Amino acid sequence: MKKINWKRKLTSRKLWAATASFVSMIILAAGGTENTATQVTALIMAGASAIAYIIGEGLTDSANMGTDDVEEDKQ
Repeated sequence: MKKINWKRKLTSRKLWAATASFVSMIILAAGGTENTATQVTALIMAGASAIAYIIGEGLTDSANMGTDDVEEDKQ
């Protein structure tokens, strides 16, 4: 069985668009208003943007660890 790459999954726009769409349709099917579904979808997408940013910055920071020391040694 393959190991799931959660970083990649959580930063996927397709995953978040599908999640927002699914939740929106559930709200409408349960009798909620279109306005409520739109607001919930917007909140999900805003949260997804924040999660993707945080994970992306963390990956960038971890990739750059130790590079400052090398540059200081060269000077």
